[in-house]
Amino acid sequence: MRHVTSIRVGPIGFRIGSDFAAPIAALRTLYADYPKPEIAHFTVCLPAAAPWRRLFRRSVAIEGDYTLPDAAPLPLSHGLLAAEMAMNLQVALGHRRHLLLHASCVERGGRALLMTGESGSGKSTLATLLGANGWRFMGDEFVLIDPEHGDAHAFPRAISLKNQAITAVERACPTARFGPRLLGTPKGDIRHMVPPADAIARMDEPARPAMLLFPTFGATSDVRAVGQAEAFVRLTQASTNYTALGERGFRALTHLVQTIPARAIDYPDGDTALRLIEDLRRNL
Repeated sequence: MRHVTSIRVGPIGFRIGSDFAAPIAALRTLYADYPKPEIAHFTVCLPAAAPWRRLFRRSVAIEGDYTLPDAAPLPLSHGLLAAEMAMNLQVALGHRRHLLLHASCVERGGRALLMTGESGSGKSTLATLLGANGWRFMGDEFVLIDPEHGDAHAFPRAISLKNQAITAVERACPTARFGPRLLGTPKGDIRHMVPPADAIARMDEPARPAMLLFPTFGATSDVRAVGQAEAFVRLTQASTNYTALGERGFRALTHLVQTIPARAIDYPDGDTALRLIEDLRRNL
């Protein structure tokens, strides 16, 4: 690869290379405040999708130490999204030191709130809004659970905002740093946001899980308890390496659902969700 950069996000180091300068330049700008890894745990490659795609209808393939054979290339204008997808893919398929949960996470007073749900549930937006309202942002893609001690470790990579969430977060966080707006991607319109400074400065600081939250956006305001069995099943579906970890994964997930409460919330807008979450925190 002609153009290369290195980034550490939480405990995971990446080496990212591309045939094109633009994706690497965008990453360097977006991740300018992040440390460089002493060791790159994963390699990400963004080559031209074919030799002629360096010059005509330029597009990048999504490759690395781990790949998906059916991963479609993206146009060069979406190279930043290709890099993000490739970084997430390496972690999802290759990371084994922690139990991975596809979830967002915030912390306050040493206690972590884990939020997971289907695409569109608003977990990334809620984590971003909470990060602007007194909570420490720990991540919106993965939560890393220590299989031995149960602590949650941060993975605060650049926040990926989609569609209507872009405008909502731009209004709520007017001083934040944003990447370019990527229009018409396979995920809709996307804009990346640099997490708050304390999220990056404290990304090596774990937190103790205190609550599981399963949010649903667009419904009438409601809060209800979620039983341990249901929470366990939902989290197995949200984990990318639960099966690969075997007994370690089972023990870590069992301990998580047995030791912290789980709640589901429905909310029509961000302000309502923030109010519901603060009420839950006070009643813990």
